[in-house]
Amino acid sequence: MMDLGTIEKIAHKKKRAKKVNEILDILQEECAEVIQAISKCRRFGIDEIQIKSGQTQREQLVQEIGDVTLLIELLHSYQLFTQQELRTAERNKANKLTKWSTIYEV
Repeated sequence: MMDLGTIEKIAHKKKRAKKVNEILDILQEECAEVIQAISKCRRFGIDEIQIKSGQTQREQLVQEIGDVTLLIELLHSYQLFTQQELRTAERNKANKLTKWSTIYEV
């Protein structure tokens, strides 16, 4: 028979897993919205005003990126990754971009 401490640990792990999955689901949706906002910036122009919202395409893009950033911070708060792991991933991507794109060229 399990003791109360073990049962509480299992319940905590299940609750954490459920929340992490919910964050991942929402992050996935928000990433799709960033893709859509980028498409509209390229299609209509970044400074064009959206009739529906009254925002520029850039403002909408910033809003969507902010949504993604918040969800990434939430994943960090649930200890899905460490700041060190994130910084390492960022450095790895910067190295790839240096090699395979012109973004960092002067």
